[in-house]
Amino acid sequence: MTNPTPEVPPGTTPPISGGDAARVAWAAFVGTALEWYDYFLFGTAAALVFNRLFFTDLDATAATLAAFATFGVGFAARPIGALAFGYIGDRYGRRPALLITIVMIGCATGLIGLLPDYLAIGIAAPIMLAVLRLLQGLAVGGEWGGAMTLAIEHAPIEKRGRFAALIQIGSPVGTLISSGAFALVLLMPPAVFDAWGWRLPFLLAFPLLGIALYIRLKVEESPIFKELVALEARAKVPALDLFRRAGGRLAVAVAAAMLGVGGFYLMTTFVVSYGANTLGVDRGLMVNATLIAAGVQIVVTVFAGRFAERFGPGRMTVVGAIATAVAAFPLFWLIDTRNPWAIIFAVTLGIALLTIAYAVTGALLTELFPPELRYSGVALGYNIAGAITGFLPLIATALLASTGGASWTAALLLIFISLITALGGLLGERLRVHDKPVVH
Repeated sequence: MTNPTPEVPPGTTPPISGGDAARVAWAAFVGTALEWYDYFLFGTAAALVFNRLFFTDLDATAATLAAFATFGVGFAARPIGALAFGYIGDRYGRRPALLITIVMIGCATGLIGLLPDYLAIGIAAPIMLAVLRLLQGLAVGGEWGGAMTLAIEHAPIEKRGRFAALIQIGSPVGTLISSGAFALVLLMPPAVFDAWGWRLPFLLAFPLLGIALYIRLKVEESPIFKELVALEARAKVPALDLFRRAGGRLAVAVAAAMLGVGGFYLMTTFVVSYGANTLGVDRGLMVNATLIAAGVQIVVTVFAGRFAERFGPGRMTVVGAIATAVAAFPLFWLIDTRNPWAIIFAVTLGIALLTIAYAVTGALLTELFPPELRYSGVALGYNIAGAITGFLPLIATALLASTGGASWTAALLLIFISLITALGGLLGERLRVHDKPVVH
């Protein structure tokens, strides 16, 4: 495989303007929003659809557990995708890796909308569902790290916090679109929704893919990667060098990212299932709560990104993690009231607090690794955290069943990962590095 990236004079970092950085960040954001739309869509469907239509031979609790296990498969695949696309991104360029990932996840999501259910083809239905979820996970494993790396490497150093936050806004935007799509189809009569209505949000992935791919094709390669090419400073086997030279930094990256991934899915995927299936709250209300929370998340992300430029992303990570830990029990107490306004407030506040840490994750992780290992380091750190915490909805549901439906176990899980992330932020702030490629 050849690298088409033009070289620059050795040791010369191409000039970076705010306008160019904004255009690249926008293109990365659009692609990432599509990726998260596709990925979050599965989580909502796992809580509301797949447990009934793809695992119908199981009782209600077992079916929900099976649906969440399939949901977790995507997280387990993400580190593998991070390894594969990290290799491409660090060896051949950030841009080609990102083009492949966006096509993979868009096609996998659209195909889920075409799958026959269990009553039509039996056991083949959940197997095919798991395979497509696996492809989603592989693609997302390379997408986020690459988009963040590309945006950061185009951004002036003093403005990295805001551009990293722009990429993170792809998450709530993806949530808004996916939750909004499900909120609309949930207005259909139940029989129509089960027959074909739930498929529409998945099929929407095809036209969205076309738009995102068109925008991303216009993105230039990272100037820092061009310099790596000119200096012949690219790692031959990035993942091997990463574990050998920066294993401790990788562990810090995993810890710092855990709350943004795992906490988010506890407050969305698990809470939607808990409210609808355990508390008997209307499904539409639970989905709408995540929709409102996503809107607030966008605002929090913007401000957190700016504060990261002033105080440092590691310190902001600590603030968000400690605030989430303190609020964990009160949040679930509010949800347990079954009061619609209390539920909406709890979900919104919970997501807003953990977003303080999530918003700055990209800025922190990209500065933990030197440029020649950055794509692999950022992607692996984030997605190992995803693999570890992606099964939290499954674990929380299992603990819920063992305690007779008591929510305190979910609150303890949220506190646990919050404290791990606080430690990661504290250490990460001390380990941030500058962009000076190591010449081998």
